[in-house]
Amino acid sequence: MSTNQAALWEKTKSFLLKNTMVIALVLVYLFFIIKSEGRMFLPQNVNNLIMQNSYVVILAVGMLLCILTGGNIDLSVGATVCLVGAIAGILMVNLGWNIYLSMIICLLIGVAIGVWQGFWIAYVRVPPFIVTLAGMLLFRGLAQALLGGLTISGFSEEYLAIFNNYVNIPALDSGVMKFSSIIFGVICCLVFIFASVFTNINKKRKGYDAEKPSTLYTRVALISAIVMLLMYKLSLYKGIPYILLWLIVIVAIYTYITAKTTFGRHFYALGGNEKATKLSGINTNRIYFSAYVNVSFLSALAALVVAARFTSANPAAGTNYELDAIGSCFIGGASAYGGIGKVSGAVIGAVLMGVLNLGMNIIGVDSNFQKVVKGLVLLAAVIFDVVSKRRALKSA
Repeated sequence: MSTNQAALWEKTKSFLLKNTMVIALVLVYLFFIIKSEGRMFLPQNVNNLIMQNSYVVILAVGMLLCILTGGNIDLSVGATVCLVGAIAGILMVNLGWNIYLSMIICLLIGVAIGVWQGFWIAYVRVPPFIVTLAGMLLFRGLAQALLGGLTISGFSEEYLAIFNNYVNIPALDSGVMKFSSIIFGVICCLVFIFASVFTNINKKRKGYDAEKPSTLYTRVALISAIVMLLMYKLSLYKGIPYILLWLIVIVAIYTYITAKTTFGRHFYALGGNEKATKLSGINTNRIYFSAYVNVSFLSALAALVVAARFTSANPAAGTNYELDAIGSCFIGGASAYGGIGKVSGAVIGAVLMGVLNLGMNIIGVDSNFQKVVKGLVLLAAVIFDVVSKRRALKSA
């Protein structure tokens, strides 16, 4: 192999390794487009993909913080969604309270659940699996007791609009095509391109390993093209759903926290080596505590989204949501050992899970076999992580 061929192969290999999940997502999406004869890529189904999986993205972002601390998980997020949704239904529908006051109370209850679980995990050192398993039973039991086995429906239109409505600018969105979606997509791409290039330049300036220009520009161009294509599809339906704006804000905030703040880097340090992190003067108890407070807060927010999405609060809400969140993180590149993972990866994992669900439903795959497929995908992702780590250790 010549020097030029070797260099090209190394560049290709580096690009594939850094963008494995994005490429996998695109390939899976293309597969379902072909199998469904194009139905998978109809504007309505692109919109459904966002609306139906919004709660998974929110939960996955919170779950990632727990996984970073050492491969820990929170089994209670689905039960928290059920309990907070039940409380939202009682406050807004049964008691007729102000929706904004009720939402604040629901979010505070989520924080309180996180404080409860975080205390036992961080300061008493009860294993997270046990604490959150107990929480899963406790919170779902409380929710079912509050609901009395009945579904609460009749949420106000004002509340439903917060999560279910679409951006509508009369000057731009009065026709068949909603031009605000195109403009929004262009703005998002420009911000993404600027942030990617600036981050790479900053890394070079500080002496860190930076992406090669060819790899960087290829990745940026690929992701920008995907974003614009999706925005175009949304523009042919109802435009930008409000929930997409919520997701962008949540993802942006937690991406900044984990990637740009000292506090966020502590999660990675703790997952890498707890003893070394403690000896360096970092309060590891506070990091554990913060992880479970954050995941419970985001679970409460997901509960409000779910209640609005289904326009009701019912005793079965949140069932298996914890599995979707955990699967999304691992599929998105989070390490089962902790210390490795990105918010963007968790989001890609959540979208991939959503594509699998929607695609298999459209082509008529049996619901039982759908679980088999998702289980195999999750196993493959974790095996890839374990094998990659083992190879890295051998080559070190």
